[in-house]
Amino acid sequence: MRLDDFDPNINVEDQRGSGGGGFGGFGGGGGGGLLFAFLPMIFSRFGCFGVAIALGLFLFLGGGLQMLGGGGQISGSSAPTEARRAGSDTASSCTLDAGSKVACNAFSSADKTWAAIFAKSGQRFEQPKLVFYDGQGQSGCGAAQSAMGPFYCPQDQGVYLDTSFFQELAQKFGASGDFAQDYVIAHEFGHHIQNLLGTSDRVSSLQRRSSEVDGNKLSVMLELQADCFAGVWAAQNRDRMDPDDLQEGMTAAKAIGDDTLQREMQGRVVPDSFTHGTSEQRMTWLKRGIDSGDPAQCDTFAGALG
Repeated sequence: MRLDDFDPNINVEDQRGSGGGGFGGFGGGGGGGLLFAFLPMIFSRFGCFGVAIALGLFLFLGGGLQMLGGGGQISGSSAPTEARRAGSDTASSCTLDAGSKVACNAFSSADKTWAAIFAKSGQRFEQPKLVFYDGQGQSGCGAAQSAMGPFYCPQDQGVYLDTSFFQELAQKFGASGDFAQDYVIAHEFGHHIQNLLGTSDRVSSLQRRSSEVDGNKLSVMLELQADCFAGVWAAQNRDRMDPDDLQEGMTAAKAIGDDTLQREMQGRVVPDSFTHGTSEQRMTWLKRGIDSGDPAQCDTFAGALG
């Protein structure tokens, strides 16, 4: 995708080189403590069999646990710690490496696009922030760790990214190309739009009154809408798209579907544990956003929010 260089006025925070500031209640930053801190997340996503595999990998292979969930939204209340910035300003942070520039260009484009959409509909837009970290970091929702993949924190309106995720997306999932990377940023920006519209709060409220299975279904709806919003952003910048961009996006969406990830990790699929949607669903809603360019076409909830 042929995006303009980032606007130097975008809100960028750089935690790279800070050492992460520790993991608070997680009991330190050691591999064992971190693994057990993530076991509830693994259970909700992959079930008991996934937990067994994770423990087996840790005990017998000694490898770090990588959970590339393909984007998401995290809630919490921990305050971020002060971090030493790798770049003294937006320009230096956004040009620290190739991945940083891709992220800043996509973030800047999404910021401009959604600000215009909100202005056209008479709604108030608030600019989020893009936060870079390396391995470990801190967010308004608690600890940030590269194994979590990119995520959005509604508490501080931050999109959190360890740019090494782009390499893993290409090497482990075969989803290479600039549009695959742009899609990651646009998806997380979509969660910011949901936060501004109040959708995230309504989903959280319903989840607190729902069973685990029904709560997971609501999470899937939220994630698929963020995929659709990513497609809307792309459609609004259709003149910047290259011929291969659509296929790059479809490849990335397919690679991070819950069914694909579960089949690769545990050899079987447990639909009730899905939190992001199947590969087919993610491709469908991303393409729907690209085809329509209309946020109103991104209603994945079908009346579920009342």
